[in-house]
Amino acid sequence: QVRLVESGGGPVQAGGSLRLSCVGSGYSFRSYCMGWFRRTPGKEREGIATIDSYGTIAYGDSVKGRFTISRDNTEYTLKLQMNNLSTEDTGTYSCARATGSGGTCYSGFNPEGFHYWGQGTQVTVSS
Repeated sequence: QVRLVESGGGPVQAGGSLRLSCVGSGYSFRSYCMGWFRRTPGKEREGIATIDSYGTIAYGDSVKGRFTISRDNTEYTLKLQMNNLSTEDTGTYSCARATGSGGTCYSGFNPEGFHYWGQGTQVTVSS
C-alpha cells in the first residue's frame, strides 16, 4: 500500500535551518505530484510547496525565497530545505501524494487533490 514517512523535524532557533525528508513507497513515485503542507494550531492546513513529475515547482507565499522543495525519484524521496526559519513556521509538516497519476499538480495547494498523507513531523521554531 501507499506509504509516506516524514523525518527531519525538531526544535530550531529562529534564523536557523532544517531539512525535511519524505520517503514514499508502494507506488511509482516519479509518476505523481508531491507536496508539503503544514498545520499550525488554530489555522487551516497550509500548502507550502509542490513539485510535479516534470519538476515544475510552486511555493506558498509565506515561504517563497526561504524554502526549497526537491525530489529524488531514484530514492523515492521528497525533500524540503527550510532556511531562515521564524516562529511562524512552527507546525506539523506533512508530505502528500496527489490523487491522480497524471504527474501534474492540478489541484495546486488544495488538499482535496492529495489522497495520501504522511503522519507528519513537528517543527518548532523558538525565538
